Amino acid sequence: MAKQQRFDPQALERARGNAPSKKAGATTSAKSAAKSSAKPAAKAPAKSKPSGKKSRGRSGRPGGRPPAEASPATLGTWIGAARPLTLALAIAPVALGTGAAAVGLHVWSEHWVRALLCLAVAALLQIGVNYANDYSDGIRGTDAHRVGPSRLVGSGRANPRHVLVTALVFFGLAAVAGLTLVIVTQQWWLLAVGAVAIVAGWFYTGGKRPYGYAGLGELVVFVFFGVVAVAGTTFVQLGTVNIEAWLGGVAIGFLAMAVLHVNNLRDREQDAAAGKRTLAVRIGQLPSRILYGVFVLVPFGILVFYVLFYELAPYVFFALFAAVPAILIVATARTSREYVTALKLTLLTAFAYGVGLGAALAFSLTTGTPLTV
Repeated sequence: MAKQQRFDPQALERARGNAPSKKAGATTSAKSAAKSSAKPAAKAPAKSKPSGKKSRGRSGRPGGRPPAEASPATLGTWIGAARPLTLALAIAPVALGTGAAAVGLHVWSEHWVRALLCLAVAALLQIGVNYANDYSDGIRGTDAHRVGPSRLVGSGRANPRHVLVTALVFFGLAAVAGLTLVIVTQQWWLLAVGAVAIVAGWFYTGGKRPYGYAGLGELVVFVFFGVVAVAGTTFVQLGTVNIEAWLGGVAIGFLAMAVLHVNNLRDREQDAAAGKRTLAVRIGQLPSRILYGVFVLVPFGILVFYVLFYELAPYVFFALFAAVPAILIVATARTSREYVTALKLTLLTAFAYGVGLGAALAFSLTTGTPLTV
């Protein structure tokens, strides 16, 4: 039996061309239903009169867009905060001090364990100082004006307490290495030297009155990363300090001052705004540029002494291939990137000078009689 077909009036109208299609009708019905079911919208607040100023949000930027939150520090960020390139200032004095000790030893590697302990003390202190500076400058707000590589605390990527703990851990490891060296050598008075070195590392930017904020950073760096590091390395291996070590300590001390000075020269305006009265801030830009050149070139004047007595010493003059471009860059630098390049070249100069002269002392045939003091 055939099913009875239901009459559809809309189908007739569509056939005549007077009615909308089913799809259009469904759309219209849906819109009508939506309008009927929608609640009346709340009355919009009255617009305020324009004040003539751009609206700013909490971030201080037009439109009130919030600032992007700093991403948490990664392992690579923490390693970068240790400033690995600055380890050149730890390696150079130990290498030179070991070479100076070799002058009075039958074999330059006779006390290699002591040399490695000296290297551990210097490197761990350097890393500890870098983290301590990151912490202290960060909590003081000094790094808010920083134009160089960002730091952990200043950038907000790490908890300040974690950075502090890291600095103290490296200071502690340096103390352990130093204590081991004292036990091996039985030179107990060196404990006092190590303690003073750690205190000096902390109070560079730490404490209520950091000496780094008073323009004394270069002087302390000269003493501890130059004279003390080289002479101390020679003493624990040779039992005395010869003229090669004293002069070498002065030379490396000048290069260490150059590294710190070019870093402060880069941040001179920002440090002045933050109240950090570094030597570069105190004496001004032009005198600072001249002083940097003096710091870099003095060690090569000292090198003439070694050339007179050690046949391999002249090869250390090749370090000038890094030193001269650094001086020229600093003399004309206008951007932070240029100063960073000069800083890297200065570190390379210090490394080449220290390691090169240490090797020259250890492997040269002595043509004169070294003096001991």
